[in-house]
Amino acid sequence: MRKGAKAAVIGSVFAVMVGGAGYGAFNIVNALDGGGAAGPGDGEPAAVKSGPPSGSEVKDTSAAFFAAWAKGQASVAADLTNNAARAEPLLASYGAAHITGVKITPGAASGAVVPYRVEATVSFGGKSKPLSYASRLTVVRGVTTGKALVDWQPSVVHPQLKNMDDTLVTGASSAPPIEAVDRDGKVLTKEKYPSLGPILDQLRAKYGDKAGGRPGVELTVRHAAPGSADTALLTLAEGRPGKLRTTLSAGVQAAAEKAVQKYAQSSAVAVKPSTGEVLAVANNRTDGWNAAFLGEVAPGSTMKIVSAATLIDKGLTSANGPAPCPSSAVSDSQTFHNLKGMRANENATLSESFARSCNTAFVKFADDVQDGWLNAEARDKFGIGLDWKTGIPSFDGSVPVSTGPDTAAGLIGQGQVQMNPLNMASVTATAMTGTFRQPVIVPLSLDGREPAQARGLSPSTVQQLRSMMNRTATSGTAADVMAGLSGRIGAKTGSAEVDGRARSDSWFTGYRDDVAAAAMTQDGGHGVDASGPLVAEVLRAG
Repeated sequence: MRKGAKAAVIGSVFAVMVGGAGYGAFNIVNALDGGGAAGPGDGEPAAVKSGPPSGSEVKDTSAAFFAAWAKGQASVAADLTNNAARAEPLLASYGAAHITGVKITPGAASGAVVPYRVEATVSFGGKSKPLSYASRLTVVRGVTTGKALVDWQPSVVHPQLKNMDDTLVTGASSAPPIEAVDRDGKVLTKEKYPSLGPILDQLRAKYGDKAGGRPGVELTVRHAAPGSADTALLTLAEGRPGKLRTTLSAGVQAAAEKAVQKYAQSSAVAVKPSTGEVLAVANNRTDGWNAAFLGEVAPGSTMKIVSAATLIDKGLTSANGPAPCPSSAVSDSQTFHNLKGMRANENATLSESFARSCNTAFVKFADDVQDGWLNAEARDKFGIGLDWKTGIPSFDGSVPVSTGPDTAAGLIGQGQVQMNPLNMASVTATAMTGTFRQPVIVPLSLDGREPAQARGLSPSTVQQLRSMMNRTATSGTAADVMAGLSGRIGAKTGSAEVDGRARSDSWFTGYRDDVAAAAMTQDGGHGVDASGPLVAEVLRAG
């Protein structure tokens, strides 16, 4: 389920005082007026420079850019960037956001990067408040001109501007504020749970009116990316928040927040298998994206949960049935291998090959898996690819109908299979209980949403999947990570190769009693290297 974000118009006149870091008036005036020394000779063009900008070029260019921006000379400032066509509209319209009295204080440049602090006033409808934030710009060498230019990014204007078409708006908020609370009534804030920032924005955009609040007056970022809600930057006049109860657990959320901070580019989700309620969602990403719900990447061997269910349901083998693990396997002339160092075992059962995460054991079944079987199992039994109505935008997984080597790749979670931690936490919950319960982050009753429906699994298949996942957690690839966890436990490790990257994405999913969790760490290596410890920490909290 994808939802588009509203387009918007932003604007700005920046009355700026520039100071510090050696930005001299002579250089600023020279840069704006075009003054400078004569060329090599009358009528002779200056040689086009190459290489990184010098320290003086970085100072002069950034200072000139600040000065033009301060004077409202949008076209002059835009011409000092490497993307004038995109820079000028944003610079010219900045004043429409009612930001005035701006002072920019540059910091010491680090190479070509110039940090600076902005202090200003936002005024609207008789209300005024100070605005303060830090940002940075980078000076680069123009490809064709050789001039030192500001590398244009929307974040030059404000760090919360992520997309070239993001805008700043000051006025009545598009939705009333909310006071989001967890399942036990504990208040959830962006300050205490930073990962929830974009999610709380989404919940406010969708449920602010339904929660009974009253809009305030705010400076906001209106994001252009599909599925993105407004980000409030400054409140000029408080609205009245409405209370919104979520399915989240403050304790599990806190553990997930702490865990993802240990691994860059990580995302995690925890759900309650008996209900489908989302207990936690956390992201630690430089782009601020909710990859936990919206990611679309190969899940690697965590997909073998679905693949094993397919093999069992179609009668190709069973947990204790044969699933030989050779050193390599061929499907439609494509050769597949196991992880380096894995010992071959031609007498392995499916349970053993699953617990060891043997790729070739699954690939050898590819010729017996008919077109559409894996797709149907994922959709009809696990609910993958259906229209999940979680309460916020989500990508609900994709296992396309495949043939030939794509079937072999799909069985081991590569090729065209696309998932995210939300999907894999749900797959684990279904494998554990046998019932697909579509994940939700706010109760369905709040707005009468109809959940996606899938048939689920037979008791026999559930028993076999649970025994294989338990074996993985106690004596297989996940044993070290899951050590010390009490209760009913199970897990599946995974790593997904991505074209052009030296390291694979780290995947891990597991359950403990009535909590199922999954995580993905981009470039994290094997499942036990990053995502495994992350999931184990979340399960301990649950």
